[in-house]
Amino acid sequence: MITTFFYAVFYNPLYNALIALVALIPSSDAGIAIILLTIAIRLILLPFTLSAARTQRAMKILEPKIKELKEKHKGDKEKEALETLALYREAHVNPFASILTVFIQIPVLLALYFVFRYEPFSTIDTIRLYAFTPIPHAVSLEFLGLISVASKSITLAVLAGLSQFLQAHLALSGTMKSSPNTTGMQGDFQRVMSMQLKYVFPFLIGTISYTTSGAIALYFITTNLVGSLQEWYVRRTLSTQKDAIVELQEEQGR
Repeated sequence: MITTFFYAVFYNPLYNALIALVALIPSSDAGIAIILLTIAIRLILLPFTLSAARTQRAMKILEPKIKELKEKHKGDKEKEALETLALYREAHVNPFASILTVFIQIPVLLALYFVFRYEPFSTIDTIRLYAFTPIPHAVSLEFLGLISVASKSITLAVLAGLSQFLQAHLALSGTMKSSPNTTGMQGDFQRVMSMQLKYVFPFLIGTISYTTSGAIALYFITTNLVGSLQEWYVRRTLSTQKDAIVELQEEQGR
């Protein structure tokens, strides 16, 4: 039942959108269709992603105040929880927004990945197509006439790894940057995770891209670049949120 739901709600609509894009693009370039579909999905998910980024940034700013509450109500977990929730309300922060965003994005992005991973673009699965989905007369598997999206590409794999490194670098220097005051086991865990995200994950993405196909590599490159732009946007436009929270902390400290 879960599989049927996944295919009906996520997989089939994305596959139909991809085939429709291929049919509408003058060159029927599957690579361009992959890029356009990935960008479209990321734009649809953008409000949820930005909400999670705002929450993440706000909670990072509130860390010192939360630490003070823990020290103030040491041993009284109930009082600590109540005052922490009150602090979140006053700062207009929903600590569960990030969790909700992840649950919303995971099935969509997985379906998008599986479409690019398992569908041979040279053969269109007409059984999955809706009656109104246009069928392309031919599909060009050569991205811009240069690189095959159906076979392995070391060039695209390297670009996928580099774009992942760029996104991780921006994330770790922005909304996901660890606090310098974080010590102990939590601090060690954050540092290990940061190192893996910045150096191990790009290598993993590059390897997956090379061992699968150029289609998967294009998907990773596009989603990483869009994610990098998103990080840049968050850091530039959400500074007012930090000012508002700092003002709130100053008022509470008076």
